Amino acid sequence: MNRSNGNLQYAVDIVMCIDATASMGPVLDHVKDSALSFHERLGAVMGSKGKAISQLRLKVIAFRDFGDCPDDAIQQTDFLRFPDQAAEFERFVRGLDAIGGGDDPESGLEAVALAVHAPWERGLDRRRHVIVVFTDAPAHPLGSPAMTKIRGYPQNVPRSMTTLFEQWGFRQSRAALMENSAKRLLLFTPEESPWTEIADDWNNTLFFPSRAGEGLEEYEMDEIINTIAHSL
Repeated sequence: MNRSNGNLQYAVDIVMCIDATASMGPVLDHVKDSALSFHERLGAVMGSKGKAISQLRLKVIAFRDFGDCPDDAIQQTDFLRFPDQAAEFERFVRGLDAIGGGDDPESGLEAVALAVHAPWERGLDRRRHVIVVFTDAPAHPLGSPAMTKIRGYPQNVPRSMTTLFEQWGFRQSRAALMENSAKRLLLFTPEESPWTEIADDWNNTLFFPSRAGEGLEEYEMDEIINTIAHSL
C-alpha cells in the first residue's frame, strides 16, 4: 500500500473539457491563473483529507463548435505531467482565446468522447480518471450528418449517445473504455440537454448546475479544485 506522510497515494489523470467560446472567458481566466499552482492546490486539499498524489497528469480539450468554425472547434494537449510540465500546460491555456461559438449548442459531446478515448494511466495503483466539463451551453447531438461530414471532424467520436454511454462503461460493458472503479465525471454545465440526461443516467457522475449563457462565473477555481479532490 503506497503512502506519503501517512496518506494514501493516488495516481490522478484529469481531462478538462473547456468550452472556449466567447462567454466562457471567466473560466478560461480561472484555469490560466491556476495553471502553475494547480498541483500544489489540489495536493493541499487532498492532504487535508488524508490522501496524497503519486502522479498527476492533466490534459485540456478546449471546444467550440464544428458548425461554426471547424478549424478551431477542438484544441487539445497530450497528458502533461505535473509539476514537470506545468509550464507547457500554462503556455497552452494562455494561448486559448474565448471566441466564437455560432449557435447556442456547442461541440461539448465531441470533447467528452475524446476525453473518454484518452490514454489513461493503467499501470500505477489507486488510479483515478477524472473528466471535468465546463460549459454554459447545451451540446449538439452526436451523429448529425451536418457535423460528421465536416472536414476535420474526429473519426473516433461515436455517432450516437448510446454508443458514447457504452464507451463510458455503465456496468462495465464490453465496449467500455473507462475503468469503472477509477472513472469520475464532473459536470459544471447548465440544466439543459444533454447534460441533464448524462447526470441522470451515467454512473460515477457529479452535476453542478450553472446559469446558461453566463460563463460559469458563479464557480471559483478553489471551489472547483475542492470538488475534484472530494471526488477522488
